[in-house]
Amino acid sequence: MNRTTLSLIGAATALAAVTGVAALTGGSSDDADSVAKAATRLPVQRSTLLCPTPSSSDVSSTTYTAYTPKRDGVDAKDGTAELLPAQNPADDVADPGGDDGGKGGKDGKKGGQPSPGGDKPVLPLKEPGKPVTTDQDSEGAPALIGTADGRFAPGWTVQQTTTIDAGSGRGILGTACTAPDTDFWFPGVSTDRNRQDFVHLTNPDDAAAEVDLKLYGPSGRLKPSTDESITVPPRSTVPVLLSTLTDQRAASASLRVTARTGRIGAAVQAVDQKAGSDWLPASAVPSTSVAIPGLPKDATSARLVVFAPGADDADLKVRLAGPNNSITPAGHESLHVKSGMTTAIDLGDVTKGEPGSLLLTPEGGDGPATPVVAGLQVTRGKGSDQETAFIPATGAIERSATAADNRTKGSTLSLVAPGATAKVRITASAGAGGGSPVSKTYEVKGGTTQALEPPPPASGKGPYAVTVERLSGGPVHASRMLALPQDGVPMFTIQPLPDDQGMVAVPEAGQDLSLLNDD
Repeated sequence: MNRTTLSLIGAATALAAVTGVAALTGGSSDDADSVAKAATRLPVQRSTLLCPTPSSSDVSSTTYTAYTPKRDGVDAKDGTAELLPAQNPADDVADPGGDDGGKGGKDGKKGGQPSPGGDKPVLPLKEPGKPVTTDQDSEGAPALIGTADGRFAPGWTVQQTTTIDAGSGRGILGTACTAPDTDFWFPGVSTDRNRQDFVHLTNPDDAAAEVDLKLYGPSGRLKPSTDESITVPPRSTVPVLLSTLTDQRAASASLRVTARTGRIGAAVQAVDQKAGSDWLPASAVPSTSVAIPGLPKDATSARLVVFAPGADDADLKVRLAGPNNSITPAGHESLHVKSGMTTAIDLGDVTKGEPGSLLLTPEGGDGPATPVVAGLQVTRGKGSDQETAFIPATGAIERSATAADNRTKGSTLSLVAPGATAKVRITASAGAGGGSPVSKTYEVKGGTTQALEPPPPASGKGPYAVTVERLSGGPVHASRMLALPQDGVPMFTIQPLPDDQGMVAVPEAGQDLSLLNDD
């Protein structure tokens, strides 16, 4: 290869590098402050969401609700938003009710070849600001893979709400469909005999994804009884029963899901033989300070599960942020979490008739604080009328977050400001069957939780969306409880409301062609 060819290749490589640097830094890297000032926030152009397989029960039904809020600065004409059924694995791949225990593949370890899925779009949106909804029997319903672009992409949200009328899994199972990623933490899973926890892995792309599953109990890593690597075929979903991954039983454990190749959506369906069932959402990324928003005022028990993924132990201060102030739960002033081990504590009826949120902060000391992941299992009701839900550590709302499926009765929005007082605007969209949006502004005092019924849309009909916008002040964390009692059972589900990532920082880009000089 001659020098001219090498120079051309080098120039092309350098030009690509310059373009990349310009896109990421806005040109010169000498002045980071000026770069930060030059960055502007623009609406995202494309969003992907993944909805897990709802249920295999023949006494279940599922409501899907999709919504994109109206946004300033978004092209009002172009764009689409819809979901398509994921491919269903063949019978020998991963059947939660089959002989392979839901591990997938003919050898019980790997996913096999999927059977073709359908191609009829689900929940296509016609305009931002108005939700669309559909109901269907859950039995045989597939996982969904969705894409929104243009005006529908910023803040696109899909909620999946399943009702199971009878059986060990009876209850309300709700989840917000999630964006694909490569790393998830699920503190609060179980391999106990009275629980059946399935992790649903959905691959939105055209190449197979290789996924590692690792479980950590109170004494560290649970010894695997089989290969913990799972192959998820292209545009397919694979459920895995966690108790088949190890012979060790743990009432409370932490699951890490890591995609070695590709990207996936991950969600855990937890079914308790006595306390109902729900989806267990992933925790926010490991952090030294954690907020778990939205404990119901009538919670009969709460179990906190914390895991320290790093090399150091974590010492945490535990506080309950109520309507008026923050207090320390009696007998649980602090929590020591050993590195690589799951710690669980029962807080009982910690709310004492008032809504609240749990705040975990570093205990103090001279050394650096240790990041943790955390989750909370909440129970309402007693005896055979118990129902359970899960609240993970939830990231702060930077700009806005949305819960898509709300009802005229039964929705409770919880907002907690761990530090400084914050001002937020709550907007109820038009209903799926009509109506007009309604907005109200609230102040959340620092160190408190405000639980409120979101304002319903004017003359609204059908499910509606609720959007929380942080206007000013300190960080705000939020969750939404949907309560649909049935036959004396306080059925409910709780969804965290992290920031919707509908806006991204885009630095001003520039090119420096002097990098192409060949001296």
